Amino acid sequence: MQLIDPQHPAYRPLWARILIVAVCFGWAVVEIITGDPFWAVLSGGAGVYAAYMLFWTYKPQSLETATPPSPDNEEETEDNKDAD
Repeated sequence: MQLIDPQHPAYRPLWARILIVAVCFGWAVVEIITGDPFWAVLSGGAGVYAAYMLFWTYKPQSLETATPPSPDNEEETEDNKDAD
């Protein structure tokens, strides 16, 4: 079961992927400081999983394949076909 879909458009910016991983590890540090190792391990594990999914398995898509063609371009190509 995949909890994070690395191909989702929300994960395209690098800053978003870094922020997610940093928050997970930061919360693990907070839990260690406050003396709760159970939650520290859980949030640290979430950070490891997020880092794996968002950095190791992440394959950026080019803008041409990531965005569908706009309707304006389809009308222009149809007009060009009629002109030929």
